[in-house]
Amino acid sequence: MTAAPGALPVIVVMGVSGSGKSTVGGLLAERLGAPYAEADDFHPPANIAKMSAGHPLDDADRAPWLDAIAGWIAERGERGGVVSCSALRRRYRDRLRRADPGLFFLHLDGPPELIASRLAARMEHFMPSGLLASQFEALEALGADEAGAVVGIEGTPQEIAARALAALPGATP
Repeated sequence: MTAAPGALPVIVVMGVSGSGKSTVGGLLAERLGAPYAEADDFHPPANIAKMSAGHPLDDADRAPWLDAIAGWIAERGERGGVVSCSALRRRYRDRLRRADPGLFFLHLDGPPELIASRLAARMEHFMPSGLLASQFEALEALGADEAGAVVGIEGTPQEIAARALAALPGATP
């Protein structure tokens, strides 16, 4: 179900691991007064074990994960919401868009060196920094026909969230 005119769309905060999706997504949801979901919470245990062992997921691994996220998106209806999800490939975004054609994608983007340094400093997360290169290889830029915006990840989480908020159609920072 697509959000009604003037209603908050469901926003997918996308990007490679370490780009700040969870932090910025949570801040954005808080500022919008919208529900927030962390895509990592939708992974089945087998996916987490595979990534923890340093192996990238394939499309078969991602299918049930994307379907679970799409279910959350579909439940939002006219209420909107924010979900973090890598959504690296166009076909993954298309799969999510089937749950709500009005999705808006916020791509958090930055230099690989900055993201690698953030990953290296991150504790207690199953995604090893060794998989970052495979994520950049898989990343497909938003198409001109996809509702969304690219937001740079330089600065504090609050500064990034403010830029993300400003990039939303109809939002006031």
